[in-house]
Amino acid sequence: MVSKNSTKLLNISVASFCKSNQLKKAEIAIKDGIQSGVLPDVVTYNTLISPYCRIVGFDAAFSVISRMKNVGIEADRFTYTALMTCANTHCLFETTMKLFDKMVTRNIKPNVWSYNNLIHCYFKSGNPKEAIKVFNDIIDPCPTTFNIMINGLFNSGYPTNAFIFFRNLQCRGFVPQLSTFNILINGLCKSDMLDSATRILSELEESGHKSNEITYTTIMKYCFNSRKYEKGFEIFYEMRDLGYAFDSFGYCTVIGALVKIGRLNEANKYAEEMLRNKVKLDLVCYNTLINLSFKRGKFEEVDKLLKDLEKAGFAPDKYTDATIIDGFLNSGDFDKAKKLLDKGQIGLDFNIVAFNSYLNALAKNGDLNGAMTMAFNSSGFRDSYTFSSLVHHLCKFRRYNKAFMLLQAYVRFGGKILLSAQRAVFNGLRDSGLINEANEVYKIIQSSKSNDMDVYE
Repeated sequence: MVSKNSTKLLNISVASFCKSNQLKKAEIAIKDGIQSGVLPDVVTYNTLISPYCRIVGFDAAFSVISRMKNVGIEADRFTYTALMTCANTHCLFETTMKLFDKMVTRNIKPNVWSYNNLIHCYFKSGNPKEAIKVFNDIIDPCPTTFNIMINGLFNSGYPTNAFIFFRNLQCRGFVPQLSTFNILINGLCKSDMLDSATRILSELEESGHKSNEITYTTIMKYCFNSRKYEKGFEIFYEMRDLGYAFDSFGYCTVIGALVKIGRLNEANKYAEEMLRNKVKLDLVCYNTLINLSFKRGKFEEVDKLLKDLEKAGFAPDKYTDATIIDGFLNSGDFDKAKKLLDKGQIGLDFNIVAFNSYLNALAKNGDLNGAMTMAFNSSGFRDSYTFSSLVHHLCKFRRYNKAFMLLQAYVRFGGKILLSAQRAVFNGLRDSGLINEANEVYKIIQSSKSNDMDVYE
């Protein structure tokens, strides 16, 4: 007679193989176990779901349920929850919802991780109100649930609600961990709520938790994006003094900022340090290094980097092409940039990033009419940045009425213009004595800022 301990040992063996991505060996272990009379159980098959999802895909992971049925094993809440996680990973949000519904229909009580997956699914699929309803139904949420809610509210465009939600949790006795603080700081920085982010950083230090690389890099990136360069570099130097190891993201953040303010020698120094330290380069790194080479006028290095990029197994993306086009634009070679743009470096996908870069360069070069013509003749390939750029440049050339009409028309049709561009129009109209028009823009600005949502029912 085979004991339960034998199945337990089989499960440990299968889990070990799955952890090291050796699915074939895991399957052989199950087969050998069956032949020797050691029958797998629900745990055995549940263990297979995540690695099949990660290595093969959702369909392969989902097929585990059929295999369980064939041997008379019923799927449990862990089976469905693992499949929900897999579906979310592959952005199969409708499948996630169907799996949850099927679990409930079969009278399998969801656990907190099932609910976490469903909340994450609703946020990612653009249904934050449904996510909030699910949260209100959970009897015993965990810290991960709170993190998903906070992150989801930020990513859905409700930063104030995310912050209020966090404060309400604290009032109910929630003690945040470092991961929660990092999510808050990241969301607040991205939402331009620096005062709140600073308060949270102080609370982090007072809580006894130690800031990590993610905390510092998040704030550093925000400082650079908001043009607080010296403050950003202070954080960078502090990180180095504290002995934090830099990954590719940290290096690229600093190199990108130095390039933006023209400190190319320093940028090159850190690029060389990154390569010397054998930091694993990703596509973002290559794009950053290509941009730096263009800025330094080292065109031969661009060709080498493109070859290295392909050798590393990466394919140039839209940002690679946009970086190259931007490099030619900055060197004054508009013809070569236009040829590359017209070629469409990424198959049939329209490269809106490169398009906006070219349009912006035209306007900066004084050809505002050419930029306007290009934008309106682009067969619908335009986004909020396209129009924000045009509005900015119209204001720069003191064509405030035209900027106002463009802003008003785009917003009326559901488009979004950057707040900085809206403020430029407002200030220009007000200073020009066009008070009625300025008041209309003020209403648009206030409407853009309003993000009303009830977090609790």
